[in-house]
Amino acid sequence: MNPTSFRPRRRAVVAAAAALPLVGLAACASDTGDGPDLGGGADGGSDGGGEGSAFADVIASGPVAAEDAVAGSAWAAAIKEKGQLIRGGTVANQVFSLASTTGGQPTGFDAGITQLLAKYILGEGGEEKVEYIDTTVETRETLVQNGTVDCVIATYSITPERLEVIDFAGPYYLSGTAIQVRTEDAESISGPEDLTGKNLVTQANSTGIQAIEEFVTDPGDVQTLPDNESCVAALKQGRADAYVLDQGVLLGNSAADPEVTVVGEPFVDDPYGVGLSKDAKGAVDFVNAFLQEIIDSGAWEKLWTATIGEVMDTEAPEPPVPGELPS
Repeated sequence: MNPTSFRPRRRAVVAAAAALPLVGLAACASDTGDGPDLGGGADGGSDGGGEGSAFADVIASGPVAAEDAVAGSAWAAAIKEKGQLIRGGTVANQVFSLASTTGGQPTGFDAGITQLLAKYILGEGGEEKVEYIDTTVETRETLVQNGTVDCVIATYSITPERLEVIDFAGPYYLSGTAIQVRTEDAESISGPEDLTGKNLVTQANSTGIQAIEEFVTDPGDVQTLPDNESCVAALKQGRADAYVLDQGVLLGNSAADPEVTVVGEPFVDDPYGVGLSKDAKGAVDFVNAFLQEIIDSGAWEKLWTATIGEVMDTEAPEPPVPGELPS
């Protein structure tokens, strides 16, 4: 797995940034496609995700864009002409995007956003006209830039550094960096202040690295591993005391495996966006208009309830404002 280790420079733990309710995560990261066996229902969701499920009902009620709106966006028009949306991401996160075990469509919050967007562009039945391309934290920007995918929807955190190379529509969800531990240790760790001296693991090239540097005082060894599966294995095998990453990914792990638990509140804000090429004319405005429409119609809240809400003991949060990007 070619793990690397580092010892972050000493920094005092600072006040937690606007604590979010226990919600999604993934500073960059469940989009490896190599996560643990996530199980799930017959069609990959808690209720199977099939016809008549809450998830399927949300997709069925999704809006369709006016023809002139599609024609006015070169990006959307090109997707409609080829009759397919090509999405980069993962189908290995039980909460955000999980492949069906019976040949149906993937289920989860990101999968739902993807299918609603495909229907919005392609019309009725468009939700089934999606090609899912596996991406990793190392390949996402490249696949967006070279046009291999039309977009990336994959618990993809919007950061100033990423905005230098690609565009983002959204945010469509507000997550945060969080902590996952072995369930047997859940009473002893609840926040970054409890990680002093602890051996930690996070994904390479993820925002978890920066979060550890900024919020954890004097940790032990910090491993950076290539994917979510490797990080979960390190935690379960005792090679790490805690796994720090965006909560969206960690929630998927906990939903699939009772041996690991997400603890405390997120301590760094992570807004998720739809990754788009800077050369995709009209893409950002079109996707932001789509996101605003599903928010205004109530579809966003219903999708949250049918997916993330299944593993959260909270009311649906206020959706973010599309177009309000981090500076």
